[in-house]
Amino acid sequence: MGKFRPKILFLDLVFVAELFLFALIITGVIPREAALYLAAGLAAYVLLAPLEDAVVLFIRSIPLFLALPFTTDFDNFNTWRITSAIIFLKWFAAKFSIFNFSRWQSHRGSSTRSGQFSIKSQFSKFKNLLKPSISPSFFLIVLLFLAVLSIIPTPDKIAAIKRIIYFLNFAILGVVIYDKAGNKEFAIKLIKNSIIPVVIVAAVGYIQVISTYFIDIYQFMRIWGEGIQCRQFGYEWCTIAVELGNTWFAYYGEQLSLRVFSLFPDSHSFPQFVLLGIPAVLMVVQKKWARMLILSLLFLIIILSGTRGIWAASVGVVLLATGMIIFIRKRDWVNLAYAKFTQLKRLSGYLIIFFIMFLVAFPILASPQFLIGKSDDILKARLRSILDFGETSNAQRIEIWKKTLSSIKQRPFLGVGIGNYPVVLGQDIRLAKAGSSAHNLYLHIAAEMGILAGIIFIWFLWLLFKRNYDIFVKENDKQLGIYFAATLLFVPWVLIYSLTDVAIFDERALLFALIPIAIILGTKNPTELD
Repeated sequence: MGKFRPKILFLDLVFVAELFLFALIITGVIPREAALYLAAGLAAYVLLAPLEDAVVLFIRSIPLFLALPFTTDFDNFNTWRITSAIIFLKWFAAKFSIFNFSRWQSHRGSSTRSGQFSIKSQFSKFKNLLKPSISPSFFLIVLLFLAVLSIIPTPDKIAAIKRIIYFLNFAILGVVIYDKAGNKEFAIKLIKNSIIPVVIVAAVGYIQVISTYFIDIYQFMRIWGEGIQCRQFGYEWCTIAVELGNTWFAYYGEQLSLRVFSLFPDSHSFPQFVLLGIPAVLMVVQKKWARMLILSLLFLIIILSGTRGIWAASVGVVLLATGMIIFIRKRDWVNLAYAKFTQLKRLSGYLIIFFIMFLVAFPILASPQFLIGKSDDILKARLRSILDFGETSNAQRIEIWKKTLSSIKQRPFLGVGIGNYPVVLGQDIRLAKAGSSAHNLYLHIAAEMGILAGIIFIWFLWLLFKRNYDIFVKENDKQLGIYFAATLLFVPWVLIYSLTDVAIFDERALLFALIPIAIILGTKNPTELD
């Protein structure tokens, strides 16, 4: 009998090589220009590999994608935009048989004009894909239409067009996942692989925390602000982070504490990324003790991001979970098997771990970081500040909300134009990259694109939630059942947090959010299979 040899896929080898090169580039061991060669290698793999493997590699690589240093003035164009475009073109070509010349040839004898039948059939397929229907995905098409219309009144049309292209770059990847999610085997494979980037960013987050006990604040800023972040996102961003401001620290007089941001530009998008990955962890990890251990580590690093909106949103999630359990028990019991009810109840119970981990976070946040002493009331002060409307950050948010509402009242139909939010605050358009926003996702959309766009977006999210619940009730696959139960909790957590921020628009957070959204929309429930 031959020796057992583990199966190592070429996909795994490519990913390990990418991870290794990424580490060398961001740490400055090899020049940043090596990112161009890494991008070329990833593009070649995505182009030549099977489509499913290409999508899996993309999902694994979300936190590893680097900005490409084409020139000194243009060094922030990210690798993911190239690879997602290639994936979409591969899918499009396969879906509509554009390059299947043998099929075209087979129809030549049955048509009076060469290729006529094939061309019409392929056009018909494409037209059917875009055929409107009252579904969540239809509302996204309407939002795109309103975004284009909002270019008309916008003062900076170039910024608006760039923003639309930016979102289209996300949408094309979502279309591919949506189409492939109908295959349960692929959906499960994709969900399992989405754990890998969560593990990577959580590990880097803990490395950041540990480093604060060995270096001072100036060394930390040289390493991250002037080094790693520059190599990740380009010099325009790291200049903003170092000179204009960042969200990496919590200040209390002379005291300061790290707000973990890992491989992200800020400490707001990082915890959202981790939250969106937790449903995959719950699906894959079946043993209770392992679940509790992994969730403890993930919840702790989320707390250490210091993002108060995430902390506050957890209360909303508990209320949502309680409401769903009561609704099921009283009104929907006949439609839901007891096992499903128990499943949702048990998963909801894991939320208590998040609150318990504040007891672990307290001594960490109170400990001396960056070689500076610290009192033990820093976490207490930050918790109290959530409801302190006079606190600087809260007061600024309230003022921004007032100005945003005033802008919506003045421009109710098409807003100030997509990508032009700084106009609302009387700021330079370029400050959009520095985080100028409504600090509320829903107000932000309404201010940029009009009240109708805001209503349609909220309606889309409601239909998404309803579909998520419906699929959870009817899903027969045990693994996917757990995943859909968990997304009923953790996707809303991010959406509730979005009442205080728009960090979901960060590239990595939004790319990762595409996974549960596209899988929920693309999964066929039993009634659709009839």
